[in-house]
Amino acid sequence: MKLLTSIKIMKKFTQFLFVTLTLVSVSCNKGNDPIVPAVDDPVVTAPTGITVQVGNSVDLAFIVEAPGKIALVEVVASSGVVSGDFSSLTGQTSGTVMVNYTAPATAGSQTITVTVTDQQASPKKAIVSANVMVSENMAISNEVVSVSITADATWTADRIWELASKVVIEDGVTLTIEPGTIVKGRTGTGSLATALIIARGGKLMAQGTANKPIIFTTIEDNIEVGQLMGTNLTEEDVEMWGGLVILGKAPISAENGDTEAQIEGIPADEPFGTYGGSLSDDNSGTITYVSVRHGGALIGEGNEINGITLGGVGSGTTMDHIEVYATLDDGIEFFGGTVNLTNVIISYQQDDGLDIDQNYSGTVTNFLVQHGGISTDEGLEIDGPEGTTNVDGLFTLKNGIVRSLGGTDVGTPADLKSKAQGTIDNVTFMDYPSGDELIKIRASYNDADCSAKEDAFTHFTDATPTLNLMTSNFAGVTVYTKSTVCTVSDADQTAANNAASPSGSAAGADTSEFENWTIASLLGIL
Repeated sequence: MKLLTSIKIMKKFTQFLFVTLTLVSVSCNKGNDPIVPAVDDPVVTAPTGITVQVGNSVDLAFIVEAPGKIALVEVVASSGVVSGDFSSLTGQTSGTVMVNYTAPATAGSQTITVTVTDQQASPKKAIVSANVMVSENMAISNEVVSVSITADATWTADRIWELASKVVIEDGVTLTIEPGTIVKGRTGTGSLATALIIARGGKLMAQGTANKPIIFTTIEDNIEVGQLMGTNLTEEDVEMWGGLVILGKAPISAENGDTEAQIEGIPADEPFGTYGGSLSDDNSGTITYVSVRHGGALIGEGNEINGITLGGVGSGTTMDHIEVYATLDDGIEFFGGTVNLTNVIISYQQDDGLDIDQNYSGTVTNFLVQHGGISTDEGLEIDGPEGTTNVDGLFTLKNGIVRSLGGTDVGTPADLKSKAQGTIDNVTFMDYPSGDELIKIRASYNDADCSAKEDAFTHFTDATPTLNLMTSNFAGVTVYTKSTVCTVSDADQTAANNAASPSGSAAGADTSEFENWTIASLLGIL
């Protein structure tokens, strides 16, 4: 009886104690924030199977999960250089850390380590490393392109892009080429000639840098990814692929008053070869630090593709730091248009260096034309309008050097003909031997009385001339004619001499703009 009573008393006491402790527990937390549960450690997943060639770059993606929110991301490499925006994930609970890794100059295994710290009061860290194999010679297959580009595309610098045909960037399409990319055209003539063609309305965004120029060359060139030049070709190796053709909607002056025409080098039945229009500020893209080599494929008798052909290209297009080296036809030929070019170098073209046709009315500033070797023609060949439309445009060539490099064919400095009109300002013509040193100016005559009619000569000698040689250094001028009836009179030659005023103060081009990134610089011919 007493034992049973004691058990009942103890049971009630235990219940009382449990309730009391519970109330105390609740009372102690009254008015405070809820207890925050612990979160998991951050987790980083590293990429695997990464290989890169010595000196080249590769992008690595590290996947991050951080329930406590990301506070800091740190990236280090055992050797080489890492870069990227590592602060963009701050405050996030997940995301991808993109790391650009540039490999060192020696082969071997390297590690890229990513450390992620979260934002908890007692921060937690995750440390993960990715292994990268740096290879001396990676066997990367060429990316072969054989059809027109009909949707926006990007050509990357991690492989060679091989042109198997005339590849056309179509109307409304943009091709982006990364800095350091090498594009090689297959060898062929006629219908098999290769070229990269930007049709009217298409855009080429080829923005190289001084350290990573974009190089167009032939499949026969042994240049590899990451290199600036090959070792197996010389300035005599031309006609090994086509070239770069850019077509726009800017004004031209073609025959018969035409405001549109078919570009030379492209068959007449190919619609992508049309150029010209009325949009003077037309934009065909941005082309900077681009080198075009070993081109000039023959597509018909006496018809070759130039190193760079510009047909009706507008002033909205940017062209800066442009090189053409070793081409069978012209270095750069303008067919009308208004595009402006800056820092242009042309070496060892086998026809003309800068060739102006159809009343091109843009400006070329800071240029160097150097030619000679086994075959060449003019440093400059300049024509005016061909038809009756768009006849008022004036070209400007400013701050340049035009010189002979000697050889079997030394070339001549310039031929101003076919109603040429514009200005040559602060240009030095140099190193041409006696007999080849004079700038040629063409005259045309009326057969009836041999009076001069409109041509480069009249534009040069008029009281208000539209063809000018200003502040330039040259040996002199010589007037010539293609007339079979009339000859150039002494009076006409004297008039041209009086209009020509050579200047010893001409500074010419700043050739430092071509150092290091051009093949001309690498070969020591600047």
